[in-house]
This record gives sequence, C-alpha cells and structure tokens, in this order.
Amino acid sequence: MADDPNIASKVIKNDPWYSSYATRAEQMRASEIRALFAVANRPEVVSLAGGMPYLGRMPFDKLADQLGDMLRSKGQVAWQYGSAQGDPHLREDVLPIMELEGIKDVQPDDVVIVNGSQSGLDLITRIMCDPGDVVLAEAPNYVGALGVFQSFQVDVVNVAMDGDGLIPEALEETILEQRRQGKAVKFLYTVPNFHNPAGATMSVERRPQVIEIARKYHVLIVEDNPYGLLAFNGQTYPALRSYDSEGIVYLSSFSKIIAPGMRVAWMVAPPGIRQKLVLANESAILCPSNMSQMTITTYLDNFDWKSQINDYRGMYKERCDAMDEALKEYLPYCSWLKPKGGFYIWLKIPQGLNAKDMLPRAITAKVAYVSGTAFYDNGEGADHMRLSFCYPTPDRIREGIRRLSTVIENELATVRLFEPDSGKERG
Repeated sequence: MADDPNIASKVIKNDPWYSSYATRAEQMRASEIRALFAVANRPEVVSLAGGMPYLGRMPFDKLADQLGDMLRSKGQVAWQYGSAQGDPHLREDVLPIMELEGIKDVQPDDVVIVNGSQSGLDLITRIMCDPGDVVLAEAPNYVGALGVFQSFQVDVVNVAMDGDGLIPEALEETILEQRRQGKAVKFLYTVPNFHNPAGATMSVERRPQVIEIARKYHVLIVEDNPYGLLAFNGQTYPALRSYDSEGIVYLSSFSKIIAPGMRVAWMVAPPGIRQKLVLANESAILCPSNMSQMTITTYLDNFDWKSQINDYRGMYKERCDAMDEALKEYLPYCSWLKPKGGFYIWLKIPQGLNAKDMLPRAITAKVAYVSGTAFYDNGEGADHMRLSFCYPTPDRIREGIRRLSTVIENELATVRLFEPDSGKERG
C-alpha cells in the first residue's frame, strides 16, 4: 500500500498514524443510522430513521424532585466508583421485570449491569470470539451488533427468518454447513421479540426448537431483548432464557422502556460466563455509572413503571397503525409485515429501486429512513428500508409516508424511462 505514491501522500496528509492502527481498526465502519442523525434531526425533516423512544410522557417534574432527594441523601455514593458487576439495588430491581417474561430462577448475584446493550454485546463478543470465529444471526441484522462483530473480526453468517422469526431448520442447516467448513460457531445472536429491523417476533412454537438445536450442537444463544415489554396488546412472550439457564446469555435494556440516555442495561449468564463478563466489564470501564444506575432505581422505586410501559404500548400501537394505514394509502405496491410491537416496519420497495441510492433524494424531499443495506455486512438489503414509527406523531408519520411516496414514484418513473421496452405500448 505504501508503494503507491498517491496513497502514501494521502496517508501523510490526512492521517499520519494510518499505518500504526491495529488490524481490527480496519474492520470498523460508521453506522448508516448515526450518519443520518445530523440531517434527520432537522425540524423540517420527518425522520422515520432513528429508533428513539418518545419520552414526552415521562414524569420528569416529579422525577426531578425524587432525584434531588436521592442526591441529598446518597450523593456521595451516586458520584463515587461502584462495583464492576453493578449496583446491588438495581440488580434486585430488574428481577420483577424479567419475571414478566417467565424468568423466575434468577437472583441479584446472577445479574451484571452494563453500559447499554451495545456494551453488553461488546463484552460477550470480547470473551467468546477470536478473529475468524463465526457468529450466527438473523438476516437482516441489528446494525449495532454488526458493528461490534466487525470490530472483533468475527464472521457473521446469516440465518433465514420469516414472519415467525428465526427458522429452526435453517439454523440447523447453517450450523452443519459451518462445521463442514471447519468453522468455530461461537454463538447465535437473536432478537426474538419485535426484531430490529424486521419487526418479526419468534413464534412461541419455535422458541424451544431453536433452544434444542443450539443445545444439540453446543452453540451458545445470546438473546437480545430490548423490546419485549412493548407488545401492542400487552402480551409478553416467554424469554428464551425462561426455557434454559445454562445455554443462554440474556441481555435487556432500559433504553427503550425508560431512558436511552442513562445507558443502563443488564445481562444474565451461566456462572462461568458471568464471571468473565464482570472481569471484562472491569477491564473496559472499571464500573458502570453509579449515577445512572441510581437514577433508574429512583424511578423504579417511586413510580408506577408498569403503567408507564402500558401507556407506551398504546402510544406506539397508535403510531404503528398510523404508519400501516399511510403505507396502504400511499405505497400499496410495496410490501411489509405489520409488527405486533416494538418500533419498526421493514418495507420492501419495488424491484429496480435502490434504497441507499434513493436516500439523498428522500432527504431533499424532507423525509428520512434507513436503507436496508445498513443491516447487512455483505451489501444486501438495497430492496428494503427500515421505517421507525416510535418518535414522530401520527400526523407526522402520515406526512412522512406521503413525502416518501413521491420519492419512490419519481424513482419508479426514472426506472421505467430507461427500461428496454419503455418506448413500446403496454398491453
């Protein structure tokens, strides 16, 4: 590389440390979602891009009073170093949350607090994977997980999914194929509830099947469950961890149900893995923020968080319904699965269109989405886009879909113009 004078001069001009980076730094890439934020957050743009929860209904005035009391009585603890495993009070507070999804055999000592789900994914990959190891994941994949796996030089192998989530037969076939190639399959990463970005939920019938296949081939399951309490009808699905305590690492977060800004999530893992997670957490950050953890416990201990979540379910259902109806009106020739909860609709656009190439025109039309290419590491996904309904109001969602329809119509007109038979009469 350095023999090319053009590249050499570029390195010296732009980054004199280019040749000093670790190999894994070459695998890092910017998130397509994060790259959109600066534009999508402009008030004139209807953003259907970011998966930001709507926090306007949180009781901030009353919470401020409670936090003031907490700081007056426990400020020296909140602003001090803490345990690498996390605050014992918070580790106890998450137990009734998990019980709602059937996890009833966990004690506070089984829980590890981490700095958001992203940190949890980083830690489990750090302790389980060497470069070249294989992680299995649904296709499409959560973009944040892809970033972690790429940074550790892990090979992500996609497993097919449909409207009922991960397909068990495809999982077994994929494991066997990777074994035939001599690959080390370290874990299956799955988002079983209201998948990001696909919106699908793994059926209750498939859950024990997936667990049995993983157990048969000694493949760890990493269950990422940030949306599990956000079913529109109030239903909670049994967590995979509720079926098996030995073969599953459970990861959940307060980011979607309370406050993403606190960066507080938690993990439950078998004893050996849990011990390694605590050591890795200490190595990476020394300890999670006491202030963030105690802010969450102050909220959980003093407010009716179950009613708050129920309110969110109704609000997000209304917004999902608004998006679904707008899509039916303005983009009936596209296809999508209406989710049962969560934040996202995964929209398939007409053949011949490219969601990534189309995005600049959409921004010009003052509407933003995330191209499906963000959710694959192999260039796939250009025929899809992720639409988030969680943050905009129903009226803004409708307007956003209307704007998007004009962009897609214009793209279709251009494609038709250059089709080989575009000059012939259609009959």
